[in-house]
Amino acid sequence: MATPNHYHTISLGSGEAGRCICWTLSSTLNVPTAVIESTYLCGSCPNIACLPSKNFVYSAEIAHLAKKYTATGLLKGDVKDVNMAAVLARKNEMVKGLTKMHEDIFEKSDTELIMGRGRLIGGGIIEIDLKSGGKRIVTADNIIICTGSRAKVDDTPGLKQAKPMTHIEIMDLHQVPEHLLILGGGYVGLEFAQAFRRFGAKVSVVERGGRILKIEDEDVSDALVEILKGEGVEFFTSFTVSSVTGISGRSVTLTGTRNGTAFELKGTHLLVASGRLPNTEDIGLEAAGVELTSTGHIAVNEYLQTSIPEIFAGGDCAGSPHFTHMGYDDFRIVADFLLNKKPFRSTKSRQVPYTLYTNPELAHVGLSENAARKTGVKYRLAKIPMANFLRTRAMDATHGFAKALVSATDDTVLGFTALGDRAGELLPVVQLAMSAGLPYTSISSLIVTHPTLNEGLVDLFSSVLEGS
Repeated sequence: MATPNHYHTISLGSGEAGRCICWTLSSTLNVPTAVIESTYLCGSCPNIACLPSKNFVYSAEIAHLAKKYTATGLLKGDVKDVNMAAVLARKNEMVKGLTKMHEDIFEKSDTELIMGRGRLIGGGIIEIDLKSGGKRIVTADNIIICTGSRAKVDDTPGLKQAKPMTHIEIMDLHQVPEHLLILGGGYVGLEFAQAFRRFGAKVSVVERGGRILKIEDEDVSDALVEILKGEGVEFFTSFTVSSVTGISGRSVTLTGTRNGTAFELKGTHLLVASGRLPNTEDIGLEAAGVELTSTGHIAVNEYLQTSIPEIFAGGDCAGSPHFTHMGYDDFRIVADFLLNKKPFRSTKSRQVPYTLYTNPELAHVGLSENAARKTGVKYRLAKIPMANFLRTRAMDATHGFAKALVSATDDTVLGFTALGDRAGELLPVVQLAMSAGLPYTSISSLIVTHPTLNEGLVDLFSSVLEGS
């Protein structure tokens, strides 16, 4: 069969939302679809972000537990150094397996994969600079843009010249840094901070603001910081970096002010983890009439349509929360729209669950206490230590706590946060109750297998005071 030049739907970028839409439409409607990808098959997540970083985090946990239980006498022998070559090999083998899995899905779905850099040159028209050489013009009834985002390296004098690492380069280090400096006290920075501390590096986290994880409630961020400090991670908050000298991998110096006083911090390696930028440049948005927001994201409505109704956008480039699972929900929204499945899904009032993969994990969904206070929502608070989740005692992982916000008027669950070992696994039970509008007693009355982590949710929601 000749390669088509016109398609029902094309995804510009192979991120979660775009590729899943093309796979689904091709299989469901038996229509021609195509995915255009310039670099990473299926985007950042399986190649350089979510899954590889969690692979790294797990390797660090293994190293940490080996050292911990050798010191206590549970394991015999002497654990000194981490074999970074083995860490990289384990990560790369996983990525290789994911690539093969995704290639198989493309083949089975009859979705054409076009490797090259695409740009819109008009309504429904894309020009592709093929990776194999040459150009190709394709057209489509519908286009979804899923070009993702990239790490932000700002214009601080000397920063770019210092050749800092992003989340990509740090996962290809063949040796443990002597002293790793991390710019940014957010989720990415903290995961790598703990991982490389456990690998044996000295680690210093630099944050411009006065608090680490400022989006979280103070009790949550403070507790996690204390745990990381206990493992030897250093934190330098209220540090405004005005210049950077040196080269990452050799010697780097951060100079600036901290709490109004001149301050300097030296290290051997530098990781930038201070935000992301959408990949919306040089893809022909202006030529197609697609509008951007003030932050450079593609402007979309609740159904992820752009200013051109036949062009959609999903994932990071459209300003969706930067989580792969939200990209998957973007796929469901656009798929329902194109398949005319009413009532249509939309981005309005959807849940945004997330997990920070430190150890302990930080899992959250719904309202935080800070958000509830700010918006004037009345709530009842239930809060218990993770030691009350009895499985944690068997795992020697009692650090942290869990808390839930329950409406003061109708017993529905407003929000949930847990700082604990494998805390992310607790989210679905709470999410189901929240999405169905069930009272908190739907959880507190469950018979849950003992001793699973989810059993602790019964204890947590049983501690809600009636009518308080």
